Amino acid sequence: MLLEGQDLACMRGERMVFAGLSFALDAGDALVLTGPNGSGKSSLLRMLAGLLRPIRGRLLWQGDPVTRDADAHRTRVCYVGHQDPIKPLLSVRENLAFWSTLQGGAVDGVEPALARFGLTALAAEPARFLSAGQRRRLNLARLLACAAPLWLLDEPTVALDQEASMTLEAALAEQRARGGVVLLATHARITLPGAGSLALERFAWSGEPA
Repeated sequence: MLLEGQDLACMRGERMVFAGLSFALDAGDALVLTGPNGSGKSSLLRMLAGLLRPIRGRLLWQGDPVTRDADAHRTRVCYVGHQDPIKPLLSVRENLAFWSTLQGGAVDGVEPALARFGLTALAAEPARFLSAGQRRRLNLARLLACAAPLWLLDEPTVALDQEASMTLEAALAEQRARGGVVLLATHARITLPGAGSLALERFAWSGEPA
């Protein structure tokens, strides 16, 4: 298996968000996270991105704990959260080049990624002038510029029009075709043929973690 979660548990503050969560994904697999607000979908994605540690359980990449080499795990992940971390004073092109370099991507992947998400004409514009939909497209362009094997997406279609949503769906299909893995949380309809589903529920718990 490429990515495995074994008996994962997550606590935020005094609240247990989820516990006993397990899954296994191989090359080309996709997993859609479902569940009500507050059930832990975003927390699980942040955990997989290395931004949040489980209080119990293990995350494995090709059988090895990701904690064994956290830096290596960060280079294999492209995480697109529900907020767009865009630097307003940098141009659209500079923003994408910054993120691509930070995540180990090639600089020559920036222009094709901008073109794919319809941002070429805005490449030299300061990012502070972008609309919500344009900001989201710029954030999603990181997926193509970074070429990471593991894509984690939190509500990726927010503020996207139909054309941009179709571009995203095509990019997800290509990621899986080359052996990458996709995990996403969304309330919107998105085409992911053959994708699995992992349902999270609000966790009723009181006491101390085991």
